[in-house]
Amino acid sequence: MEDYNKIIESLKVRYIKAKNLVLQQPLTVRNYYDVGNNLILVHNGIVAFGDDKQVAEEGQLLFIPGGRSTKLYYGDTESRVISNDDYITTKDKFFKSNNDLDLIGEADDSHSFVSFEAKVFDSVNFFTSLEVPAFVITSNKLATLVIKIVEESMQELPGKERIISLYTEQMVVELIRYILKNKMFVEQLATNSTYFKDPRLIDLFNYIKENLGGDLSNKVLSNVANVSEDYVGQYFKMLTGINPQDYIEYQRMERAVFLLRTTKKSIREIGKDVGYKDTAYFCRRFKMMFGIPAGKMRRRESSMNV
Repeated sequence: MEDYNKIIESLKVRYIKAKNLVLQQPLTVRNYYDVGNNLILVHNGIVAFGDDKQVAEEGQLLFIPGGRSTKLYYGDTESRVISNDDYITTKDKFFKSNNDLDLIGEADDSHSFVSFEAKVFDSVNFFTSLEVPAFVITSNKLATLVIKIVEESMQELPGKERIISLYTEQMVVELIRYILKNKMFVEQLATNSTYFKDPRLIDLFNYIKENLGGDLSNKVLSNVANVSEDYVGQYFKMLTGINPQDYIEYQRMERAVFLLRTTKKSIREIGKDVGYKDTAYFCRRFKMMFGIPAGKMRRRESSMNV
């Protein structure tokens, strides 16, 4: 239990957004994907996921870890199937955002969601590192916290950002408690609790985070970790299950998404900021990783913010 406490204490939690949505027409997203973690509370109607169409019942929550693609159904498991790309650009045709506190949970085919980050040492995506699939949760505590966050997000009250941040941190802790209580992903948690304590690996995580726009070759990483250039890739993969260059690319792309969402920088500037001198190559890699062009990712955030 002490190891898990250390992981929780090291987590940097960041709220991204929260909404209460009402379905306007059924749809199926065949490859739903988001960088942030998403916790969806089903108020009314059908929300299902996966090829086996597992249903999250009313009052239950569906957790979709960031970086994991899943098939997602809203309203009808035999509905129109669209790609994640189409979903992002036409979301306002399928959902209406509710901004009335009194109507949360009252409309048919409605759900609330909170999108958030949870990073160990502000570097490693905790739930992504567990390599867990989407799963259903039954928890009144988590359901209450999702509603509280949504309610705060809908109001302009003093201390709004602080309250949302506190609730989001509590939500993440409750989510980890739920996983531990139900003995889920035991092997992955045990592995994480071991490698997150290695000081050399922590140094690598921090160095990569602070130098995403610079040289992150294995030669540079070997000097940071004080191991040989030939061994650093094996060392990193042995502890994390992923080779360092794949990890670096994911961190660069995740940073690019953040910059697309929060700045007006051009795609060329963002590519350079995260270490890509060739804009065309950056755009190709971005679309390969997320399934949509960088420009559409930006338009998704600015069009309706659903």
